[in-house]
Amino acid sequence: MSDRHIDAAWVLPNPNDPAVSNRVIRMAGGVITSIDAGEGSNRSEGRSRSLVMPALSNAHDHARVARLSQVGSFDVPLEAWLPYLALIPAVDPYLSSAVSFGRTARGGVGSVMAHYTRVQGLTDFPTEARAVAKAARDVGVNMALAVHCRDKNPLVYDPHEEMLARLSPSACECISRRFLRPPVPAAEQVAMVEAVAADIEGHGVTVQYGPAGVQWCTDEMLRLIGKASAESSRRVHMHLLETRYQRNWADRHFPGGIVNYLDEIGLVNERVSFAHCIYLRPDEMDLIARRGATIAINTSSNFIVSSGVASVGEMLQRGCRIAMGLDGLSFDEDEDALREMRLAYAVHKAHGFDIRLPRPDLLRFATGNGRFAVTGDGAGGEVKPGAPADLLVLDWDRLSAELVEPDVPPLDLVLAKARQDYIQGLYVGGREVVREGKVTGVDLPALELELLKTLRDAAGTTSDIRAAMPELRDALASHYQGQFYCG
Repeated sequence: MSDRHIDAAWVLPNPNDPAVSNRVIRMAGGVITSIDAGEGSNRSEGRSRSLVMPALSNAHDHARVARLSQVGSFDVPLEAWLPYLALIPAVDPYLSSAVSFGRTARGGVGSVMAHYTRVQGLTDFPTEARAVAKAARDVGVNMALAVHCRDKNPLVYDPHEEMLARLSPSACECISRRFLRPPVPAAEQVAMVEAVAADIEGHGVTVQYGPAGVQWCTDEMLRLIGKASAESSRRVHMHLLETRYQRNWADRHFPGGIVNYLDEIGLVNERVSFAHCIYLRPDEMDLIARRGATIAINTSSNFIVSSGVASVGEMLQRGCRIAMGLDGLSFDEDEDALREMRLAYAVHKAHGFDIRLPRPDLLRFATGNGRFAVTGDGAGGEVKPGAPADLLVLDWDRLSAELVEPDVPPLDLVLAKARQDYIQGLYVGGREVVREGKVTGVDLPALELELLKTLRDAAGTTSDIRAAMPELRDALASHYQGQFYCG
């Protein structure tokens, strides 16, 4: 890759040090080679000045193709919302993934976790995985494909017969046909992960085990994954304690503690990242911190599907490594990771003068910690010689256009109003992935139009489940408001 350089009016170098002005950042071979004093201005070229910071990371996502408002699932609690995913028609996996990763990059993200829970199923899975990997490489982001593993509880967290009995015969038939299929044996699912990894890993793509969550996986599957991860050092990504209903289920099924159980079977360590963790208890935070696992916090998603607010301040106080996830459910449905970072900061930063989320921890949360969860490489999240050339470039002239006092710290402006339309560029491994707000590796607007047409043309294929969904939603509400899940 040819040498590149960025003239920066300001650089946010790392979570601990203040911004520095007027620097020239040079890149070659995928890393930053030097940072030297310079003019820091490219006004003479007719371009705005730049603010450079580490690229953002999305430590929990699903590479989904449809937004909530497109399939009528906005404002639905998680346990009733998950079946709405069946309303999204199957589409070409390259098309869906290229759109997802392109939107992610446009939002400022250089590394993304694709917990691939929505398999398109138009081909065999290894072929689909190759298409997903190609899409990530074409867009230019680092991508971890967390291969979905699940073999339990297809509708609710306990036996589903009582819940199905609440449905009309026609709705029951549809739901049973759509959701109650025999799972692939656990050993075959685990073996598939290694087969896919051997096929697609490299050039910015890694593969992880992606158990859906304890409530969706048998003990056999989770133990197989824990053993396989220990033997291969392959990373693991899974959901954990996203809702109070999951907490209640976990306490009934694991009286010794669900996190203790995961620890016993080898699934709490530096190779593992957990999504959500809203209902962790203090002793569970302590265990996760001691073992070095990562927690992916998904602020917008947790609000949108009514799951709750994670105890980020206490997690940090107890030493947990936390990272930012968008979960495919960002505010305004636009995959804007800058806005997500700002929202997380506003929600979790302080109670009065009691600071809960210091700015250095916020920057680690939004950059390096997520990159580590995705890639397993702890070298990111800094702008310094020798670091990966994963850089986000913002339009400093627009950010600072309304300043009255000239010495306002640049990070103040980023946290006050930065969003994706301030993005000038995104570099991943030195490659220019976004230029002036446009993804360079794919024609994202054309792909988005093609995807929308494909989804609309195929909408009739899900008419049966759409008709049954109101009944299912009511039945699920009754189930989770029942005796086992109240409180």
